[in-house]
Amino acid sequence: MKEISPLQKKRLEYKPSLPKILEDISNLEIDEKEKTSSIANESELKNLFPNTFGAPIVNFKKSSKKEKKQLKVGVVFSGGQAPGGHNVIAGLFDALKKLNSKSELYGYLNGPAGVVDCKYLDLTKDLIDGFRNLGGFDLIGSGRTKIETDEQLEKSLSCAKDLDLDGIVIIGGDDSNTNAAILAEYFKKNKVSTKVIGVPKTIDGDLKSFDVEISFGFDTACKVYSELIGNIAKDALSAKKYYHFIRLMGRSASHIALECALKTHPNVVLIAEEILQKKKTLKTVTSKIADVIEKRSEKNKNYGIILVPEGLIEFIPEFKALIAELNKLLATGEQTEMELNKLKSGDSKIEYISHVLSKASNACFEILPKSIQEQLLLDRDPHGNVKVSQIETEKLLIETVKKELKNRGFKGKFNALNHFFGYEGRSGMPSNFDANYCYSLGYTAALLINEGLTGYMSCIGNLNKDPLNWSPKGVPITSLMNLEVRHAKKKPVIKKALVEADSKAFKFLKENREKWAIEDLYTYPGSIQYFGDKEITDSIPISLKLNSLK
Repeated sequence: MKEISPLQKKRLEYKPSLPKILEDISNLEIDEKEKTSSIANESELKNLFPNTFGAPIVNFKKSSKKEKKQLKVGVVFSGGQAPGGHNVIAGLFDALKKLNSKSELYGYLNGPAGVVDCKYLDLTKDLIDGFRNLGGFDLIGSGRTKIETDEQLEKSLSCAKDLDLDGIVIIGGDDSNTNAAILAEYFKKNKVSTKVIGVPKTIDGDLKSFDVEISFGFDTACKVYSELIGNIAKDALSAKKYYHFIRLMGRSASHIALECALKTHPNVVLIAEEILQKKKTLKTVTSKIADVIEKRSEKNKNYGIILVPEGLIEFIPEFKALIAELNKLLATGEQTEMELNKLKSGDSKIEYISHVLSKASNACFEILPKSIQEQLLLDRDPHGNVKVSQIETEKLLIETVKKELKNRGFKGKFNALNHFFGYEGRSGMPSNFDANYCYSLGYTAALLINEGLTGYMSCIGNLNKDPLNWSPKGVPITSLMNLEVRHAKKKPVIKKALVEADSKAFKFLKENREKWAIEDLYTYPGSIQYFGDKEITDSIPISLKLNSLK
């Protein structure tokens, strides 16, 4: 028997809160709302998803009690970890058993590859009870296989038929839920009764819309990072000799950087979406940071905290153009990619690419440190694009700021340390908010399958309220989609939600960041609290709270 910590033991005993309407699910039925369209590209998406496009958003309402049939459901983790995933499975299992005690749940092993290869585990109560309210995806594992080829779709269909599944629940981010929509359409086209439901998972916070208020895992991850940022801020204030450049995970969007800034009040936080909107160059960004450092130095403050979103570099106009050009030149099967792959050394690759880039892009490429140049030429991500997350933007900024200060004749002190917070937050023990939220998402997924719906995402509304007043619903995945270029071809994908300039959370940041820049107004969130004062234990993301204000 594996050893567990005292806190693990207590968390295993935690009973998540449920929305009042889900306390008795024996007499619920769907309440259909308006039909949906899509974010963009309506006619093209309608042609791609003729069997599932345009379905209505659904809520639940009380009805007369009716017999609930026995269900067989498969569940899979897809993509990177996010705190709370095990509670989605626990909620799904408990709801299925409440609907019919003979219902069964299977866990596909190691991500979507398990769906394709039909590798699974019978999820029993005893097994699930050992993972309730705990972090990670280790109950069944995860993976990044995409179910998109004809062979993969056929094998997934064959497995679903062999297991006689009534439904498959895909717990994942925007790409994984896109896969869920594709699988749902394929099953329906081939008259297979298995329903496919997605669950919004990503710490990045970029899977959201009016109806998808937030993805699970975001709250816990931001609380973990904010504890670390607060600790470093206290150290900086104590030692008074270092600037800490902290890059935060979050892929393209700056939601994590914004939330952590609201929690900790750093001296500078860069919001990539604002930089793109205002067309700020690397020089402009560098100058702004240098301005803050000079002003603080005048007050004998040669220390500070600077937050950098992971995807910043692709939002700086000259880099955005460079990366777009590289993505096109190095797309799978392109001559440039094949020639580059023949070269062995980093120097030869850098020299080769500098000769095929446009004049403007090459000018941007040449000013970069060699280490960044090499990172831009690393292996592609699953879409064939530059792995922006591997580019050490915080180190680049330290170098450009150092150079700018030297050019200004800066007489103060500038000693910088770099950090990257990423994996530290992906598998943490979920906060009460994420534990409750995920449990409700699992319940809702079971109800959507029970009602015979497919191509839907399990969602919860009114998250700024007490969990008793949360509102479970189903949102058609196609309503969140548009067409984007992947591997140099247009593909249907869920549109990433970026930080919006008119959001109340961003406006609050703008109102306060000038005083945060010069004064030491750091706040220290501390570690996640699970027991005690509900104002602390059940707190929700600050950005969610602000954006919910009327």
